[in-house]
Amino acid sequence: MQKFAWAFVGYLIFVILFGAWVRISGSGAGCGNHWPTCQGVVLPVEPSVKTIIEFTHRITSGLSGIVGLWILLWAWRKKSAALGWAAGLFFFLLVEGFIGAVLVKKELVADDASLSRAIVISLHLVNTMLLMLCAVGTAIRLGAERYRDRSSSTLLYAAMAALVVTNATGAITALGDTLFPVQPAMGPELLAKIKDELSPSHHFLVRMRILHPVIAGIAATFVFAEFVSAARGEPVGGGRYGFDWSAGHVGDCKHLARGASSVAVGASADSPTGVDLYCRGLARLNITSWWSG
Repeated sequence: MQKFAWAFVGYLIFVILFGAWVRISGSGAGCGNHWPTCQGVVLPVEPSVKTIIEFTHRITSGLSGIVGLWILLWAWRKKSAALGWAAGLFFFLLVEGFIGAVLVKKELVADDASLSRAIVISLHLVNTMLLMLCAVGTAIRLGAERYRDRSSSTLLYAAMAALVVTNATGAITALGDTLFPVQPAMGPELLAKIKDELSPSHHFLVRMRILHPVIAGIAATFVFAEFVSAARGEPVGGGRYGFDWSAGHVGDCKHLARGASSVAVGASADSPTGVDLYCRGLARLNITSWWSG
């Protein structure tokens, strides 16, 4: 069962990345403002490409809920040590679906640049992180006899909290970059662009663009400190079925590098099938990997 749980973790990562593609490709409104139906029907007829993308994401997400419920029932019947984690997993899967429904029903998709959308997508990403935490926790506890816990430090919790804030602001920045594309800039030109974007005349999503890299830098300080702390002790769990926190910390450094590269090359809505997908997809994957590990 543990192998199945780990396979489900991998599947969830795929669903998360596909969800990023839905936003990047502007397919969030592919089914109109209908939920759970698509265009008012169960199975769309002669769908457009965006409708296919959105509908496919709904199917993969729905399957996640079914599997999550099955894991929960299995853990309950077996009185597994993973029951609490499995319950959390299913709960956050339900919340994930609810947030998705709100985005669609309130039409907080496509070109919507409202404050409501910024708030909801931030909550969406935070919930996704908690969902992945429970998914990984479930997989670990299903092999509880092989798992050796390590007491968590305050520094570790601070690093995780900083990561949550970093990625919540990252979701807002990604939305801003999608709706208000940026051009590549480096050196003095970049500084001038940042100064200009702080002007009150710009949309709030543009003005908030600076927050994410600043907060990411602060978070990196906590992460590096925890990396040093972890390097002095044993990896969490140890062995084949445990986790090495240091790998996650190195991954966070790579995440910062990828964020810088996306700014340098101007990843935006102008390149939804190229650089933008590469940079944001790797960033989302790295977020998931760090948090899970």
